[in-house]
Amino acid sequence: MTSDKKATKVYNSFQDFIITNDHPCIMAKTVFSMNLVNLRTYNNLGNLNQTKELYKDLKAYIKNYDFESNQFETFIAVFPNSPEFTEIQFEEQLWIQLNQLNAVDEYDWDPSVSNNPNDDNFSFSIAGKSFYIVGLHPNSSRKARRSPYPAIAFNLHWQFEKLRKMGTYDRVKTSIRERDEQFSGSTNPMLKDFGSQSEARQYSGRKVGELWECPFKK
Repeated sequence: MTSDKKATKVYNSFQDFIITNDHPCIMAKTVFSMNLVNLRTYNNLGNLNQTKELYKDLKAYIKNYDFESNQFETFIAVFPNSPEFTEIQFEEQLWIQLNQLNAVDEYDWDPSVSNNPNDDNFSFSIAGKSFYIVGLHPNSSRKARRSPYPAIAFNLHWQFEKLRKMGTYDRVKTSIRERDEQFSGSTNPMLKDFGSQSEARQYSGRKVGELWECPFKK
């Protein structure tokens, strides 16, 4: 973990990235404006010793999450000491990190989603809960993913199901995609609704072709 002073600097830089820059994700803007972001810093992306710390923090995040509330909270792991990655390098390190998390995970896969990254219903599972993974780094080709430092946002799939139950999912999804098109100057070619294509293709933020093979093996 980094020092408290460094962690505060990192948090403020991400808050500027989301709030000051008017990020297209209205959910991200909401959690930052309401101080509902669990942001933790780790030395390097894909470091096994740091992975154990990250896994412990994710388990605590899940344990303390209020699943009865209509308020959402997100977990962001930031790796400020990682080198500057190209898109391909970041994608490689992201999947190394996810493979390491799975290797130390003592829980069964969330039964509501598939553990096969080629399956349309795949979603990444940690401590028995499924997450939609958002990779972020300074050299992303997508402006909305161009964060100050390499990072991974872990978004509980439960949140999307909760939005559906609240009847606001389609409105929120449409708003985010329209805002992202204006923000980035083009539509995100990788975005697909859950169940229509494996979301693994979206995790790194890099545009991948039909022959792309996911580096994750359960």
